[in-house]
Amino acid sequence: MVRAAVLPAVGAPLEIAEIELPEPGPGQVRVRLAAAGVCHSDLSLSNGTLRQPVPAVLGHEGAGTVAAVGEGVTSVTPGEHVVLNWAPSCGACHFCGLGEPWLCANAAAGTTHPYAKRSDDGSELYPGLGTAVFAEETLVAANAVLPLPAGVPLTEAALLGCAVLTGYGAVHHATRLRAGESLAVFGVGGVGLAVLQAARIAGAGPIVAVDVSPEKEELARAAGATDVLLASEETAKQIRKLTGGYGADAAIECVGRAETIRTAWSATRRGGRTTVVGIGGKDQQVTFSALELFHFARTLTGCVYGNSDPAKDLPVLAEHVRAGRLDLGGLVTERIGLEEIPAAFDAMLAGRGGRALVVY
Repeated sequence: MVRAAVLPAVGAPLEIAEIELPEPGPGQVRVRLAAAGVCHSDLSLSNGTLRQPVPAVLGHEGAGTVAAVGEGVTSVTPGEHVVLNWAPSCGACHFCGLGEPWLCANAAAGTTHPYAKRSDDGSELYPGLGTAVFAEETLVAANAVLPLPAGVPLTEAALLGCAVLTGYGAVHHATRLRAGESLAVFGVGGVGLAVLQAARIAGAGPIVAVDVSPEKEELARAAGATDVLLASEETAKQIRKLTGGYGADAAIECVGRAETIRTAWSATRRGGRTTVVGIGGKDQQVTFSALELFHFARTLTGCVYGNSDPAKDLPVLAEHVRAGRLDLGGLVTERIGLEEIPAAFDAMLAGRGGRALVVY
């Protein structure tokens, strides 16, 4: 039996419970978790913004040690350090065939079948985003684990599974930010901090961070921001002032709110690029006039998982970590236990902190 944070129903409080995991079957891997990041997507799953079968064990950003493997698994071995991949690509669908594994039609297949049971009442549990890392151990498909390259601390490596892959990919894959270009980053949470670090690695400048919390200025500057703004109705005007009157070459929105997306769009120059990373609800409607779409000639694009191929990007990120260019520990603002995940959710709702990390 292992301890886990269970979501009994959408909108219900998390419950700390003991769960029973079966031995890994063919093509499965059991992982003993070292750490799990608390992502805003977990909050969105818990409140119904994103769909998830329940009852479930949430958590999708994790790293740990392989405890056991099922028949036919050759990609990892017991004792090996791994990072969990919450959106494993099948390699065979239409989108994988186009070279876009982040849009894989079968990436969510692991979420639809129960994987464990509660010890107290025997009720079946679903794995949050297929990975269920808000537990001491988890059971996943073999394609959902990636060997952790050498030289990366196992605990902080959990952040590579979502925040860093998403933030780095948003900069380098979706936005294709070039050295010397200016960037505005909206939202300085875990993903936003990763975006700032990736922009610094890319040689961008100026790098303007925008957030509702003045307490995040130190975090943002440490991650690479050259300027930090408190979100207001004047934000777009302030960004234009910081970029020679034109607006930023690119903006990356990490919040998922209609108002923030609209401001990010307005803060970019004519011909600029706005990338939306934040996940908002279907009620968040963003509007543009036909005339401004023509006049400003800006590009607005969505971004899923940083438009990343984790198998290819993880070694690149590891090299940045080993070289000291990427500071995983700098994204972590709090190290907590399972019982403190609800408080971390409250902090995210209030706009406080960067990334809370559950350490087992």
